Amino acid sequence: MPRDATQNDLAPPVASSATSQVNPHGIPGATPCSTPYATPGRHILADFRGVDAGLLADVAALERELVTAAQAAGAQVLSAHFHHFGAGAGVTGVVMLSESHISVHSWPEHQFAALDIFMCGAARPEQALERLRAALAPLTVRVTIVDRG
Repeated sequence: MPRDATQNDLAPPVASSATSQVNPHGIPGATPCSTPYATPGRHILADFRGVDAGLLADVAALERELVTAAQAAGAQVLSAHFHHFGAGAGVTGVVMLSESHISVHSWPEHQFAALDIFMCGAARPEQALERLRAALAPLTVRVTIVDRG
């Protein structure tokens, strides 16, 4: 069940005596996830409002920040694909991880970014969120955390 969390109210992992084993997406070379959560993964949805419009239209900067956030979370980056929709328009991008993915959809004209951080295993999605919060400097953040599986 999704739950809304405030800016600094990120839920800790759910205690469990069992450890789930998951091979994310069946990607060759990807290591299976052994997760500390009671479910196979943690999915963080974040709405960032009040982000600098120039940053939200900068495809290279957004890709760099999402890759850096994945690394800060201890995730293994497999690939990245980003698309800029033209002058003054937004960016859609995804960083594929051995542990799942991080994605962004930006609307510079609204100073808004929708972020999706899904990770399993020892990766720490909360760390990715904090790294992106520091890098994008939103005025407000709305977070929903879903334990998947």
